Amino acid sequence: MNLETYIQTLFVQKDEDLEKITENMLKVGMPTISVSPESGKLLTMLVKISGAQNLLEVGALGGYSGICLLRGNEKAQLTSLELNESYADVAKKHIEEAGFTGRVQYEVGPALESLEKLTHGDAVYDLFFIDADKENYSNYLNYCIRLANQGALIIADNTLWNGKVLHERAEDDDTKALQTYNQKVADHPQLESILIPLGDGLTIARVK
Repeated sequence: MNLETYIQTLFVQKDEDLEKITENMLKVGMPTISVSPESGKLLTMLVKISGAQNLLEVGALGGYSGICLLRGNEKAQLTSLELNESYADVAKKHIEEAGFTGRVQYEVGPALESLEKLTHGDAVYDLFFIDADKENYSNYLNYCIRLANQGALIIADNTLWNGKVLHERAEDDDTKALQTYNQKVADHPQLESILIPLGDGLTIARVK
């Protein structure tokens, strides 16, 4: 038994709603790259602990992470940014089937464009979840800070990247982008942060 299996066996219960999402994504040919079950549980707990109500995720995919976030607070509303319209449609279907109809606003298109548009409005957010193209993680972080309430949490997935971020001489663009992101979060004067080796790594930052 490896560490991941040990954690899942002890702390993650069978979840038919989330398992159904993965099955449906396979059927329609979507990549099954949602957050790990244990990471999803942590997302739910972080929303509960923080009391976050206004949530924003970068990358909807099939709605798995969105459901995990919304489970944390019955008053929470989620803004979900997704590049692919067909993915957003699948996510919306799964969100509604899970009982969260009317609690998600989808913005379809390049996330940087959607984030720029949001900065011209009045909305601010209590918690952000980044799980999209790795090369733009640092750009997404900049926007999240601009859109954050004081004390907001910014959570990014895949920040260990199967351990590749440990390689100082990494050459692929995604690994270098994640190394840059982690360093930026660690050093940023407006953030206090930590990387948790759960799933494929979650970097969690709190806006001061």
